[in-house]
Amino acid sequence: MSGTPLGVLDLVPVPSGATAAQALRNSLDLARQTERHGYARYWFAEHHLNPGVAGTSPAVLLALTAAATSTIRIGSGAVLLGHRTALSTVEEFGLIDALHPGRLDLGLGRSGGKPSKPAATPGPATTPVVDGKAPNGLSIPPRFSPQHLLKSPRFQLQQRLLHQPGAGPQDYGEQIDDILALLRGDYRSADGVEAHAVPGEGAEVEVWILGSSGGQSADVAGRNGLPFAANYHVSPATVLEAAEGYRAAFQPSDHLDKPYVSVSADVVVAEDDETARELATGYALWVRSIRTGEGAIPFPTPEQARAHEWSEADRTLVADRVDTQFVGSPGRVADQLERLQEATGADELLITTITHDHADRVRSYQLLAEEWRRR
Repeated sequence: MSGTPLGVLDLVPVPSGATAAQALRNSLDLARQTERHGYARYWFAEHHLNPGVAGTSPAVLLALTAAATSTIRIGSGAVLLGHRTALSTVEEFGLIDALHPGRLDLGLGRSGGKPSKPAATPGPATTPVVDGKAPNGLSIPPRFSPQHLLKSPRFQLQQRLLHQPGAGPQDYGEQIDDILALLRGDYRSADGVEAHAVPGEGAEVEVWILGSSGGQSADVAGRNGLPFAANYHVSPATVLEAAEGYRAAFQPSDHLDKPYVSVSADVVVAEDDETARELATGYALWVRSIRTGEGAIPFPTPEQARAHEWSEADRTLVADRVDTQFVGSPGRVADQLERLQEATGADELLITTITHDHADRVRSYQLLAEEWRRR
């Protein structure tokens, strides 16, 4: 199992009582530390209007991280294409690649965009799920619907602030086609005009598609022959259908001759199970802040989290995420990650860990890497 690479997905979390500047310094330190411990990739997520998350611009973070590291691959998990154009994305990553060639992963997500056609409901995963479990025991909880979040005032404001007045997002599939053409250097407009992104054209960038279901993202990744990242940590209910939908749509390309899947997981590791559970205490309250539409709060201390009075509705709101977070000793968490890899057929695993104290977060990644190498 040690042959399955581990990567890092970083949201740049802001602990309660800390500042965004401290969170950024923590992330740069974590990138250096995880590079030393043998992690294959370090990706930054993109989030907006969340007081507890400082990762607003993957490209800026990657430029800083590229200068602070030397060997680990770095990338976006993901650039949210609904908020930008194909050209701006290629130019941003082209600038970084010009000084740090061959290390960039351009992970692309559809958030904030629009489907190219009325979205078909993805077919259910063919892997049987009985009583919330895959055949090997991996937890597959009931599906969570984010529709209430799309109607929240904060989300509506975010969309207004991220778009020029009157502007609408480009069709996602077409946007991916434009990005690939600009990187290759063969872009032509509908009326035949050439465009060359410099820097950007010919960049040694590996393009990934991220998705949470077997819908449009999985289909776009598959038909373009691109690697695909399925989000167990965001949508554990649909991880199997996402991986299977991608593989069903896959067509060999210049990028890949066979499907390649990374799967994410929320993880907290400590020397023993009890310590790990204590470090993970704030996770449920943090997820609640996201799921209610208020935006991610600064990550609470265990004491702050325990002071919250939980309603039954609160517990239901976060149950799928809490129940699928892998928390415990190195051996226990590595066993759970092996189960996730087996159920999804993942070629890589992408680890996201949030604790209030930075040292505990660094230690979690270290303990996991040491255990993974022993397997």
